[in-house]
Amino acid sequence: MTAPGTPARGDGRELCVWGSRISYFTGKLEGFLRWKGIPYRLRPMTSRMFGRVVPRETGAAQMPAVQLPDGRWMTDTTPTIEWLEASHPEPRTIPADPVQAFASRLLEDMADEWLWRPAMHYRWSHPEDARLLASLITDELMVDVAAPRWAKRIAIRRRQTSRFVARDGVNQHTRGHVESVYLRTLDALQAILSRRPFLLGEAPTLADFGFFGPMFRHFGSDPTPAAIMRERAPAVWAWVARTWDAREQATGDALLEGVPADWGPLLDEAGRGHLAWLSQNARAFAAGRSRFDARIEDVVYENVPVSAYRVWCLERLQSRFAELGSSDRAEVDALLERHGCLGPVQAAVERPSGHDPEERAPFGPGLAVFA
Repeated sequence: MTAPGTPARGDGRELCVWGSRISYFTGKLEGFLRWKGIPYRLRPMTSRMFGRVVPRETGAAQMPAVQLPDGRWMTDTTPTIEWLEASHPEPRTIPADPVQAFASRLLEDMADEWLWRPAMHYRWSHPEDARLLASLITDELMVDVAAPRWAKRIAIRRRQTSRFVARDGVNQHTRGHVESVYLRTLDALQAILSRRPFLLGEAPTLADFGFFGPMFRHFGSDPTPAAIMRERAPAVWAWVARTWDAREQATGDALLEGVPADWGPLLDEAGRGHLAWLSQNARAFAAGRSRFDARIEDVVYENVPVSAYRVWCLERLQSRFAELGSSDRAEVDALLERHGCLGPVQAAVERPSGHDPEERAPFGPGLAVFA
């Protein structure tokens, strides 16, 4: 029998996680599965899987993709975690308190979408990091591509730099702001994790796993941001290892009450950065545009892609907000107002994303971030 929280090896009952050992979202999902004690087997998403099989089965070429023992496929870590939480309710990952749960979902979404840009920038803009990661991707995921290893490394580096750095608005004018997002997030997490083991107390919750994805597989592993983390935020460095090694345990009395005051800097980042971007993206989508200029803190990211997926992210936050009872709603209103988050969460989306109208996620056709 597979030990709780470790990858399984072919007993026929484990999940099959198609992904990568250097992948942002694969790491996020693995941390959650290990904490829950859900057996799984990690398999590399080779070029054939990424280009043919996974799009056919899930509707989107992205990782990780999860195959259940009954043959069903899941995609997108946020709805996948929610489905697994419902089917494996203990230990609880999404807080029972509605206010904590909403704040956790907001921070998880910020960690998923807002930290993506600095994570990719540090990985592909720095030569040492780019050389290392191009080699790792070649050796793990491109074994089925018939080309010389050196050619594959060059092709990967060019593709990733073009698609996830230059195309996403990172240039000499925005680079400082992109890096400041990482540094501010590190400082906010350091202040929290120097006081307690996890973001809400003695056990990891949804917000921990949201931040774990970028902090584990990118910032904590790639040479340049990892060196910064070790020097600037050693408590975050320790938390990364602690979260990877976390094992299922009761969480009822292990959590603080309410939303801690020291979450404030993270919620400020959500308001001035993440939600501002989601709102501007939604307006560009409503106008039928494919690209737009995003202004964040007086920094302009020029000609970046419009994302229907990120409209859906905003819709999901708004849906969770609408589900709150009156007393919880009043508390969340006050919390969001204090941190500049209320407007985007309240404002109606002018043009719906059209994604998953039957609410089948994570089993319906997936939607790539940049379709």
